[in-house]
Amino acid sequence: MKPIPYKTAVFTDLQSRSREKIVWFPKIYYQMEKGLLHIRCEITLGKYQDQLLRLEDKLESGLYCELTDKTLHDGYIEYTLLYDMIANRITIDEVRAENGCLRLMKNLVWEYDALPHALIAGGTGGGKTYFLLTLIEALLHTNAVLYILDPKNSDLADLGTVMPNVYHIKEEMIDCVNAFYEGMVQRSEQMKRHPNYKTGENYAYLGLPPCFLIFDEYVAFFEMLGTKESVNLLSQLKKIVMLGRQAGYFLIVACQRPDAKYFSDGIRDNFNFRVGLGRISELGYGMLFGSDVKKQFFQKRIKGRGYCDVGTSVISEFYTPLVPKGHDFLQTIGSLAQARQDGTATCEAKGDGTD
Repeated sequence: MKPIPYKTAVFTDLQSRSREKIVWFPKIYYQMEKGLLHIRCEITLGKYQDQLLRLEDKLESGLYCELTDKTLHDGYIEYTLLYDMIANRITIDEVRAENGCLRLMKNLVWEYDALPHALIAGGTGGGKTYFLLTLIEALLHTNAVLYILDPKNSDLADLGTVMPNVYHIKEEMIDCVNAFYEGMVQRSEQMKRHPNYKTGENYAYLGLPPCFLIFDEYVAFFEMLGTKESVNLLSQLKKIVMLGRQAGYFLIVACQRPDAKYFSDGIRDNFNFRVGLGRISELGYGMLFGSDVKKQFFQKRIKGRGYCDVGTSVISEFYTPLVPKGHDFLQTIGSLAQARQDGTATCEAKGDGTD
């Protein structure tokens, strides 16, 4: 059998009878402003509308940015992204708590008055303890009243040597939670009777201080309890989470993994500020932010790095405030607590008419 000559090849290219034309493309605009990249996509009920409404993953990975906000406007959707999140990291001296807000990064503020209660998850070595100590130090610069629970008698329990209301014994911790709840109920009743009470206003309007219950190793503590104790304690915490905002009673809960078993009856959904630090599994992120979240999580070996949602349902990269080497939390917190006690004693002395 003779081979087919090259000139008589079986397949020959035929010129296309029609040429494809791009007759329409979506209008996409971008703007750089104050370090933020704003991308606006026109929405016209067209064929690709669903894709335009879910561009965050492609924008984050393609532009190496972090989504900080996603807003649907009349006729377009706007994505706000930040490039180089680590450049927005602040030091512990720059952390500020004022007017119901806590600044944790240059571009990130937790508005605990409006979006109450914090849930912090992180494994060993992720920076969770330093972050809690940073929050405590920042809040002590204000008139906030703090209650601290550490069932493992670890770093936070050491604060009991320099400040009041620190507990690590099981019975004392349960009593503290119950007392915290009773205090919330009493304040709510007192606010109603206050001469300056106004419907819709919160504790700050009446000049009352916020109260924080900082609960470390939350899941580990529940595993120490019996069934009856666990049910009763969870019931109290649920009431605080549901009713505490207006009275100024807030929870900051920390654990290694927020298992649903100890956040039942929708209590986890009421923690508006959520932070995951260090290396966390996909399952752990699902427990923290919700199983339906489609965010792509990347691991970086940077202590104090993770992801957070400040209550806007937008998950972004997060870096805890930097703590310089040699910073002594125990000494600093002790000094702040002592200054507060001295100030209280001075006020009482003036009230009694003595110097």
